[in-house]
Formats: sequence, structure tokens, C-alpha cells
Amino acid sequence: MIVADNWKDYEVIDTSNGEKLERWGDFLLIRPDPQVIWDTEKKHFGWKNFNGHYHRSSKGGGEWEFRKLPDEWTINYKNGATFHLKPFAFKHTGLFPEQAVNWDWFSSIIKEAKEKNPDKPIKVLNLFAYTGGATIAAALAGAEVTHVDASKGMVSWAHENATSSGLENAKIRWLVDDCNKFVEREIRRGNKYDAIIMDPPSYGRGPKGEIWKIEESIFPFVKSCEQILSDDALFFLINSYTTGLQPAVLSYMLNTVIVPGHGGKVVSDEIGLPVSSNNLVLPCGASGRWMR
Repeated sequence: MIVADNWKDYEVIDTSNGEKLERWGDFLLIRPDPQVIWDTEKKHFGWKNFNGHYHRSSKGGGEWEFRKLPDEWTINYKNGATFHLKPFAFKHTGLFPEQAVNWDWFSSIIKEAKEKNPDKPIKVLNLFAYTGGATIAAALAGAEVTHVDASKGMVSWAHENATSSGLENAKIRWLVDDCNKFVEREIRRGNKYDAIIMDPPSYGRGPKGEIWKIEESIFPFVKSCEQILSDDALFFLINSYTTGLQPAVLSYMLNTVIVPGHGGKVVSDEIGLPVSSNNLVLPCGASGRWMR
């Protein structure tokens, strides 16, 4: 497992009975987590003295309970990234901290490539890009980024994060679009990218109601994306929170779609976050990584 253990402004403090107690900067949140199937003793004071608690309903969905929590606040990551946080629908805050392991990984690849050839642009495509964690990391490392998400609100949020991270003049294209249709158009245009990042949802809809079901859609989508990888591409990253897409499944896809035409190697693994109260690790999905 690859563990995101470089955070200072974020911490999983404890987990129990379907929930996790987290510190986001100066504030404590309790949120549901389906991986937490154990019921251990809740010793930390934060279980009773939280700033926000998302209560899941047995009928689906849920609602927030707030105690002295601002409408919005920020946290920072080591590479200068600044993220605006705000509790919104279905337990989310606008950031998946475990993804920092991938930010660190591909940032080092981008920086190494820029050192070898400073004048060559590195074009990165970030699909299902959400609030822009990967976009910001890639841009801070020196890449030119195309950020694509179907939600106008998420793209605006990502743009705000980038500005707060000092990237207001960075070469980032902000696109509200269906990722499938965007890739199809890029194939027709003959455009190429040196790296592709994707963080697909289990289920989703595009701006015009396009349906995405990951088990049915992911493999043909990866095949389409391979067509817009440059001949000397640097990396390809797939993140998955869907239980069925285990690391071995991601490796199989990348080895059958990317490796035959581009060589390189594939490494896939679970990713997780350290739990400070017991030095254990909370699993948070999987990542499949191809690199030249």
C-alpha cells in the first residue's frame, strides 16, 4: 500500500463504527467511511467535540451538524498548493487527501523531464478533474494542464484553488465538458498529451445527461485515451474508489492498452491514509500507474 503521510494540515485521527475523525487544518470533522467496518473504542475527545459531523440517513443521503465551523477555510500541502474547503452534499469537503501520494509521484516525473529538457512543454490532461488537486500539483511541477470536468461548479472551485496556489498565470485550460466526448474530439483533432490523469466516478452524468457507469465505461475509455498519448508520453494514472476495480484490474487494463504501444511499466497498489491514534492505515481505494 502507498500511504499519503506527508500532510501537515490534514490528519485521520481515529476510525470506528463506520466513521472517521479527521483534522482539516484547525477543525475536526466526523464523516462516514464504508471501509470502517470495525467498532473500536472512541477515546479521542474529538468524537464529542467536533466542528462538523455528517450523519448518514438510513433512507439514503444525510445531513451535516455544525459546531463553530466556518462556511469555508483553506489548508495547504507541501508543494505550495492551497485548497479551499467547504462541507457540501454527501459528506464531501472538496478534497481527497489520499491523492497526495499520486501528486508526489507524478510531480517528480514532470520535474525530472523539465530538468532534462527545460524548453519542451509537458502537456497533461486531467479528466474527471473535480476541484483540481492533480491539476495544481502538475502545474506547480511545471506542466501545461488541460482540466476537464462535467460540473461547472467544480471547475470554478478548482480555478479558485489554483489562484490561491499562485497559479493565476499558469498555462491551465479550464473546460466544462463530458470527458468521453472531449477525448473523442481530441482524437479527431489529432491532439496529443504527454500524460493523462483520470479519477472517474463509479456513476455519473455529463452536462447533457450522458451516463457513466465505471464497470461498463472505463475500459473503452482508456482505449480512447491511449490514442491521444504522445509517442514519448511520461505517465498514465487511473484512480479508483470502486471496490471492483482492484489494483490487479487496473494493472491488467494498463498492461493491455498502454504498454503494447508505449512500452514502459505498470505498478498498481492500494492507497491509504495513516491513522494517528494507532499507527494503522485506512484504505482509500487504488491507483494504477504507467510510466515510461
